[in-house]
Amino acid sequence: MRTSLRNLICLTAAGCLAFAPAANACTSFLIKTKNGDPVYGRTMEFGMPLNSNIAVVPRGITFEANTLPGKKSWSWTGKYAATGMNFLGTPNLVDGVNEKGLAGGMLYFPGYAGYVDPAKADLDKAMGPWQFLTWALTNFATVDEVKTALGEIQIGNFAPPFNFGGQKSIPLHYTLHDATGNSIVIEPIDGELKVYDNPLGVLTNAPTFDWHLTNLKNYVKLSPYPAEPLKIDGESITSFGQGSGMLGVPGDSTPPSRFIRVLGYSISAAVQPDTDKAINTAEHILNNFDLMEGYSRPGTAAPDDITQWSGIADLKGKRYLFKTYEDQTLRQVDLNDFDLDGKKLIEIPIAQTNEIPKVKAPKGKDSASLQQ
Repeated sequence: MRTSLRNLICLTAAGCLAFAPAANACTSFLIKTKNGDPVYGRTMEFGMPLNSNIAVVPRGITFEANTLPGKKSWSWTGKYAATGMNFLGTPNLVDGVNEKGLAGGMLYFPGYAGYVDPAKADLDKAMGPWQFLTWALTNFATVDEVKTALGEIQIGNFAPPFNFGGQKSIPLHYTLHDATGNSIVIEPIDGELKVYDNPLGVLTNAPTFDWHLTNLKNYVKLSPYPAEPLKIDGESITSFGQGSGMLGVPGDSTPPSRFIRVLGYSISAAVQPDTDKAINTAEHILNNFDLMEGYSRPGTAAPDDITQWSGIADLKGKRYLFKTYEDQTLRQVDLNDFDLDGKKLIEIPIAQTNEIPKVKAPKGKDSASLQQ
């Protein structure tokens, strides 16, 4: 009996591992200042190097939809300028913000993304999954505008025209936020684009967004305040210290656990008086999801999942801030510093060595000595 049970457990575990997708864990959230100005943050975890750089997309740039090789496809000309991270040398944004304050990103959605069958796709309105965010950021100012326009496009299950680790399909879903603080999630399910209003402002990966909302019911007692003492027969049992209200928050790197954890951080974070302080808060939240090499291993020859970079968007200020795995210094790109009617896409390399500055003792009138 024990042998049979042991064999069953081993077979079940092996089956789970065989069908388990790569981690590729991304985490995103939105916080607001006291004036309601939104700040969006996200991490980019992936094992395969994405070789991201900053891209600045001026107004009036024309993009051709990626569909079937050798087939004529449609194109669109961008109405708004945008900036953010690209990937693999392509003009496509994987994360970013536009001049109207619409911001968002693509997040991995393995096992659930259901695109339009290429054989049934309308090539006059279809595009590759990796193009959706660029289409949204270069065309629209608000999430409501995006929702209205979704009927005009299809996302097809097309093979990417670039090498994406040998994958023939890239499973993605999308988070979008606008300058008013409204948020939506868009997921390709069974060939249709399903849209959810997202008052929580957070998103991770699979399963579907509505599943994550249902899972929240398991955590309704979580609080940033200490748990009340437990009283038994007149005895009062207190917690060991601060943080007991968050006892039970999952700490692993799976998407359901990260969804709960990032929501806990984003809704309990002190509301800041201005955007710069909110950006600092967003950076602290991001730090809690930073994956070092070795912590999340695929169990195959594939590279470990790491946080390749983290991004923060100031939706009112039209700034995009970022830091990388190699350089944890926060840097920024301000759309106001560029010619938004320029004729060419701009790519700005982000790779640089993290130089640790020395702290030097002040001299002269600024010097001070400790008193014993």
